Amino acid sequence: MNLTQSLKTAYRGLVTNKLRSFLTLLGIMIGVAAVVAMISIGTGASSYVSAQIRGLGSNLLIVTPGRAATGQGGASQAQGTGQSLTMADANAIKQEVSGISRMSPELSGQAQVIYQDKNVSTSISGVTDTYETVHNFHVLYGDFMGTEEEQVGAAVAVLGQNVVVNLFGQANPIGAIIKIKNVPFKVIGIMESKGGSFGNQDDTILVPLSTAQRRLFGADYLRSIYVQVVSEAQVPQTNSEITSLLLSRHHVTDAAQRDFNVSSQADILNTVSQITGVLTILLGGIAAISLLVGGIGIMNIMLVSVTERTREIGLRKAVGAHGRDILFQFLMESVVLSLIGGVLGLALGALGGIAIARYGGWTPVISLNSALLALGFSAGIGIFFGVYPARRASRLNPIEALRYE
Repeated sequence: MNLTQSLKTAYRGLVTNKLRSFLTLLGIMIGVAAVVAMISIGTGASSYVSAQIRGLGSNLLIVTPGRAATGQGGASQAQGTGQSLTMADANAIKQEVSGISRMSPELSGQAQVIYQDKNVSTSISGVTDTYETVHNFHVLYGDFMGTEEEQVGAAVAVLGQNVVVNLFGQANPIGAIIKIKNVPFKVIGIMESKGGSFGNQDDTILVPLSTAQRRLFGADYLRSIYVQVVSEAQVPQTNSEITSLLLSRHHVTDAAQRDFNVSSQADILNTVSQITGVLTILLGGIAAISLLVGGIGIMNIMLVSVTERTREIGLRKAVGAHGRDILFQFLMESVVLSLIGGVLGLALGALGGIAIARYGGWTPVISLNSALLALGFSAGIGIFFGVYPARRASRLNPIEALRYE
């Protein structure tokens, strides 16, 4: 038999038992759909998070408090409690480190915010006038804080889009008075929407840094210092200079015991990419288990089919069919069954991946490689689990097969 005849025979064999064939390919279809959907979701989520990180710029350094430094005698120094960075450190970095374009010292925390009968808990960030440029996050309506508001510690606030909706609904908040920790603030601006971006920047209120330190948190330390470097090529040099400067200022001789961390966007991006890559492989691997279950279903049904068609096999052998013809026929039935399930599963997985990605707020990513891999794997499942039933059929004795009832 040639390939065309084998395909026709395989098709007739499957159509003869439509319900059984459908239930069998359902296992392969669900398995392929799960693999495609999981890989699509993992890849899309990874691309989304990476794009959000890249949006801040590849030339950004982030200085944050680190673990406690150990002084003489093993005593833990006070600055190791997350309060090791100060405005003096930020000013020293700005003045003494080369290659810096802009810098944004910040202090953030959670607080209750009240407007009339509305009460929400949100993130409060004390920032300076450089925040917009460094974070690539700009005012949509109204004004941002300037140097004057920072110097006098003005009680003014700029709201993220989520905060506007939660407190004001559709009303215009510009000029309204809100209370943060019972301190009245005048709303002077509304930030653009980041669309639920990395770090949830829409759910925040920005106030002058000096105001946050003195009137809201009662702290003279900083939670972070964002440093924008002139160019990406100069990031390593600037990173090294900031590290050396802060080691000297904090009187830490052993770099392993430093009470601060300096990280770049590239470091964060690499870490996130590694994590999401592992999760994508893990999700795909878990989903692939259902493909194996579907393959076992194919083997089971093909064995039943061989038993049911024993007399047919005996008749074909009696009129001159070779063992390889019988083997090829049943193997083609198994492959056709798995390929049909693979194509349907691919369509179902693509639709599922698109739906979940849109719900999650990122762009679905369905690569050609993952689609071909899923189809190839489903065909391989059909061959692997179809070989045993096909070999069993091809080895039947024609005389015994014709006598089979």
